[in-house]
Amino acid sequence: MQNSLGGVIYKNLANAVSILGVLPLCLLLMKNGYQYLIPLIVYNNIMDDLDGILAAKLKIKSPLGANLDNLCDAVSHTFFVMVVLIHFLGDADPGNLFFAAIGLAAVIAILIRVATRLDPSETASSGSPTNELIRHLLFVLLLAKTFLFDPVPYLGVVFVFHAVSMLVPFGMPHQIRSLAKSTFAITMVNGAILVAWWIPSATPII
Repeated sequence: MQNSLGGVIYKNLANAVSILGVLPLCLLLMKNGYQYLIPLIVYNNIMDDLDGILAAKLKIKSPLGANLDNLCDAVSHTFFVMVVLIHFLGDADPGNLFFAAIGLAAVIAILIRVATRLDPSETASSGSPTNELIRHLLFVLLLAKTFLFDPVPYLGVVFVFHAVSMLVPFGMPHQIRSLAKSTFAITMVNGAILVAWWIPSATPII
């Protein structure tokens, strides 16, 4: 019985990491929760990569784990976009309804992208990963915080670009994260994101 329980825990370690990557996002629902957005994006990105590394290294990959990872991406990435929209529309004039519309288009693209990845008959390499949108969103917010400019127009460009890139019917193999397949390369990507967070002035270089 004990060995059986241990086996279940072992097989679900990566799944637990996927879920733990999403649970702290409830902090964004608190009053002034937006202040946690940047660290939560960094945390979620690390956990999203860690579950895949664990599944590969421990040889516990499964269809359930792959689908859970995609569903957690759908929850976290749509949540991040919606939080950004709500924050910047709170003080926006009616003209920024266009910003809301393209943000919602990005959300729809995320959901469609994730839904297609749940279908094994679809080409998994088509379009860009949804977390590329979130990483670029993070970089815009870090740059805006460092250089004190209005991020809304730039976020709009990011939303439009990714709403299209996530749904294109062909692979996008030349993205840095698409090229980073080894554990070392993935760790370096996450390390660069941590540096961008801790040393915002380094963000333009990264």
